[in-house]
Amino acid sequence: MARTKRKNNECAPMPRIYRAGIYVRLSVEDGGRQCADTVKNQEAFIRGYIDSQEDMQPAGVYCDNGRTGTSFARPEFARMMEDAAAGRIDCIVVKDLSRLGRNYLETGKYLERVFPVLGVRFVAVADQVDTKAAQRDDGFLIPLKNIVNEMYSRDISKKAGSALEMRQRRGEFIGAWASYGYRKCAHDPHKIEPDEETAPVVQRMFQMRLDGRSARQIADSLNAQGIPSPSRCHYLRGEVACSRFAGIVWQAQTVRKILANPVYLGHMVQGKKRASFYEGKKQRALAPSEWTVVRHTHQPLVEEPVFWAVQQRGRGI
Repeated sequence: MARTKRKNNECAPMPRIYRAGIYVRLSVEDGGRQCADTVKNQEAFIRGYIDSQEDMQPAGVYCDNGRTGTSFARPEFARMMEDAAAGRIDCIVVKDLSRLGRNYLETGKYLERVFPVLGVRFVAVADQVDTKAAQRDDGFLIPLKNIVNEMYSRDISKKAGSALEMRQRRGEFIGAWASYGYRKCAHDPHKIEPDEETAPVVQRMFQMRLDGRSARQIADSLNAQGIPSPSRCHYLRGEVACSRFAGIVWQAQTVRKILANPVYLGHMVQGKKRASFYEGKKQRALAPSEWTVVRHTHQPLVEEPVFWAVQQRGRGI
């Protein structure tokens, strides 16, 4: 009897399925532009790409909103790298290379050294970069794009910084939150007005200091009355979502800062700190002589004799 050929019923090996981390970033440099990507649009764009790939599935979203691309010191980027090191993700997908970073040397380090060591596939969808199917030209193209991104970031940072300084000199408010006791005007967010809830608290604090109470005693009194601290006030109003702000109480240092702030005289005081994103310089405090002060820009909460009498009493304990 002739020997028959055995039929091969073995299944073909399953293709590798990459666990893709979705990384989105909106920087402080381009966050104010009308045409800027939103983090939601970036995520939707990347999800659409992943859904079209047979060898990918989403495994997490990492969002650094308001973080500059010139530095990799970003909390969600750090969390993503921890997950990559732990093997929870083995692929990182971004909209384009500039979302990963705009620092040429640091971006190159991750693309050429860190990701390969971790066995992480990297995809920049709009730039058509995929390290799984890298072409020989990528060794030239990717660094070139990173250089362009870094130059773009430097240019945007300089322009944004100059624009903000001009607004400060005009007495326009450019901060996220107005000083305690004030709020942004509904019709113009670059102006501030007294807040009916917190303005009386500021006035009471100045009077308490005039009456001889120390900063510590004032803080204890406000806590005993159940008056929310500035941080807790932001949390209760839904202006911040982080729960750690919910338990912050009045501290003597907070009281001292309020009692020494010329904003309560009706003067716009800004530029107390300075940072340079494009130069990679960290934020640093400036001397009062370097602050940008524009007088009589809003309604004062404290009369000048009262304010200066409090200053003469010193910072207190």
